[in-house]
Amino acid sequence: MRLVDRPWTAHQVRLTRLARPFMVAAVAIAAGLGLSAALPGYYVYLAISVIVAAVALLGLGIVSGSAGMIALCQLTFAAVGAWVVTGLNVAGAPGGFVLWLAAGGLVAGVVGLLVGLPALRLRGVNLAVVTLGLAAAVDVALVQVQFPGTTEGRFVDRPGPFGDDRSYFILCVLVLAACCLAVHFVQQGRWGSGWKSVAFSERGTAAAGGSVSSSKLTAFATSATLGGISGGLVVGQVGLALPASFTPIQSLALYVLAIMAGAYLIDMAIFGAVLWVAVPELLKRWGVPQDWGFVVFGVLGVQALTSGTNLGMIIRTALWRRSASKPVAPTVSDAAPSVSDAAPSVSDAAPTSDPAPHPSPAPARGSMVLEVDDLSMSFGHVQALRGVQLAVPEGAVVGLIGPNGAGKSTLVDVISGFLPRATGTVRLDGVSMAGRSPTRRARLGLRRTFQQDRVPPGLTVGAYVRYVARRRLAAEDIAEVLDFFGCPPERTRLADVDAGRRRLVEVAGHVLAQPRILLLDEPAAGLSHDEHLALAQRLRQAPARFGLSMLLIEHDLDLVRSVCDTITVLDFGEVLASGPQADVLADPAVLKAYMGETEML
Repeated sequence: MRLVDRPWTAHQVRLTRLARPFMVAAVAIAAGLGLSAALPGYYVYLAISVIVAAVALLGLGIVSGSAGMIALCQLTFAAVGAWVVTGLNVAGAPGGFVLWLAAGGLVAGVVGLLVGLPALRLRGVNLAVVTLGLAAAVDVALVQVQFPGTTEGRFVDRPGPFGDDRSYFILCVLVLAACCLAVHFVQQGRWGSGWKSVAFSERGTAAAGGSVSSSKLTAFATSATLGGISGGLVVGQVGLALPASFTPIQSLALYVLAIMAGAYLIDMAIFGAVLWVAVPELLKRWGVPQDWGFVVFGVLGVQALTSGTNLGMIIRTALWRRSASKPVAPTVSDAAPSVSDAAPSVSDAAPTSDPAPHPSPAPARGSMVLEVDDLSMSFGHVQALRGVQLAVPEGAVVGLIGPNGAGKSTLVDVISGFLPRATGTVRLDGVSMAGRSPTRRARLGLRRTFQQDRVPPGLTVGAYVRYVARRRLAAEDIAEVLDFFGCPPERTRLADVDAGRRRLVEVAGHVLAQPRILLLDEPAAGLSHDEHLALAQRLRQAPARFGLSMLLIEHDLDLVRSVCDTITVLDFGEVLASGPQADVLADPAVLKAYMGETEML
């Protein structure tokens, strides 16, 4: 009798996805138990070193890979963890090594918060100089004062069941498994999405209601916590904490290795740790000074930085291609169709209603959602905006057009809070937005999209829209909005989505946030003319369907005509005309300024 496969429920799929990391961790722990029994004693000691480096690289992958910041003091955080463990050991604190290890990670996390404060204002090389300077200062201090108990020879005792190297290796495997699980689930959550969003675009993060400061600080704190745990594991491995284990040159080499290996990927962090231990060990066996290992890491790191491709990406790509070449029975977790095969194009997924040259009747409108009064903005002697007046009623789609350089993008930046020096008033539902940051305005319901791509490719479609929405969403709600806007399936990686489709995903994410008003800055960029018209049908239906108002900034007059019944025209930073679509587009001044003299003939 042939059994018929039954489709899995969404609840079963979620449980499977939740259980999979634990199953991988269980397999890794079982492999660790086997290695502890099979490896010779010296290799067990080296394996402990691999785990210590893997925990440090996991943390470094968060701050440097996921959050995109240059931090060159990871082993300084490890030194903090080692200091706490040795200090508690000297003080005879209760709880034993495992509790001391956790305390060292927490203290290092607090130090990471403090170190992360300069990252709120510093970026790139400047942040690298600050963190490297911190590492150098701590190194000098450690050489002078030493770790607690070091001069007296006070060794740190391992927990009773883990007294020898083989059993301590098992403890380290358990710690690594716990750290990997924690990193996995944090990366899948709001913190992880915030890190990747900040790394790709701080403006995009703020416009989505995310806190750039919180994302950076949580990245530093999480990274430092893992660094502190690795430092505590070192103390348990050697018994004493020595300054030579936490030098700035090692922090620098570890950062380069993290970039080269792609340590933001958990498996690649472990792979990088294997290289961290194996390369110097091989050099020693070949009679080459071990310091040459830093040169090897440096060369590979330069290659990764200049090419934009790290070793982890190369290995992952090769594995994906290999698995893609094999016929595999589809499973529920892999059942999401690819972008090219299953995701409807913008024109294919358009609503079934016939295209209309003019907007359909607008829903009933009440008060003004957005009011802009006497808005002016200057850059030095250049007056970008001058006395702009603009209003968007409840449930309306108002168009904002104008020639290049008219001030449209500046106006959107001022309304959304990215240019706070402007004069005039911006009100949302009658409440002044003066003094409110872009993040705060977004959380109050004033959302915007960008002309440039602000959608982080490191996320999936589902993870991105959940982050942008900033509220709990049912899978059905996400699927409905994605389908309405013709977006790829939820599990599609944004790195595999073209620029035009990513703009649609950006719009869908902000619509899922249920804003009061959405400022769409050229949302049709990257789409064909037919796709423009299909998008117009969606935008025309969106206010009534999702209960929001929109301000559409566009160059494509076909899109504006199809969607907006009210239009405002900017020219040289001033409102040239504003009112019903037919009246504005027939205005000779608008024809001259926006469409050119030939259009008036």
